[in-house]
Amino acid sequence: MKFILISDTHNRHEKLKVPEGDVLLHAGDITGAGSLKDTLGFFRWFGNLPHQHKIFIGGNHDFLLENTSFDLMQYLPAGVTYLQDTLIEIGGIKIYGSPYTPEFLNWAFMKKRGAEIKAIWDKIPDRIDVLVTHGPPFKILDMTSKDVNVGCEDLLDKVFKIKPKMHVFGHIHEDYGMQEMKGIKFFNASVLNHYYELVNPPFVVEL
Repeated sequence: MKFILISDTHNRHEKLKVPEGDVLLHAGDITGAGSLKDTLGFFRWFGNLPHQHKIFIGGNHDFLLENTSFDLMQYLPAGVTYLQDTLIEIGGIKIYGSPYTPEFLNWAFMKKRGAEIKAIWDKIPDRIDVLVTHGPPFKILDMTSKDVNVGCEDLLDKVFKIKPKMHVFGHIHEDYGMQEMKGIKFFNASVLNHYYELVNPPFVVEL
C-alpha cells in the first residue's frame, strides 16, 4: 500500500503537487489561523484529490477543529477521515492520529508537558502500524532554527514502547526529513520551510 505523507500546508495546499498513492496522510496545520473559509477550502481541495483514502489531523494553527461547539465534521467530503485521538484501519493497517503538542504560547491543541500531555499519549493503542501526530518526539526531527530540540519526551517514550512501523508528524518546518531508529521510520513531512515557502516534496512510502 502506497502512503503519501504531507504536513503543514497552511493554506498553500492548492500549489502542492501531490503524488499518486492509496492513502494520503496530512499531519496537521491545514490552515493559517483556522478560519471557517480556510478550513472549508482545505476540505474541498482534500476531498477532490484522487487518493482512495484521505486522512488528516489538526495542528496548532487549526483553531476551528478544536472548537467543539461547532459541528465542522458535517462538512467533511466523502472519502475524507479526520482523526482526533482516534483510530482507523485500512487493509489491515491500523492508523492512529492525534493533534496535540506540548504547550507554547496560545495556540490550538495545547497540553502542558508532563502528566497532562502524557495522558494524551496514554490513549494510543499498543498495536498500531502508523502513528500520526502534529508534533515530533524529542530529538527526532524536532530542531528549530535556533538549534533547540522542542519535541515531546513523553511522546518519544510512548513511540519506543509501542513501536509502530511509521511515525508521521510536522510542526517544526525547518527539520523536514526522514530518520529511522529502533526499527521505526520517522517522517517530518512539513512541506513548508521555516519561511513558509513551499519547497519540501511529499514523502512516498510503501507499507
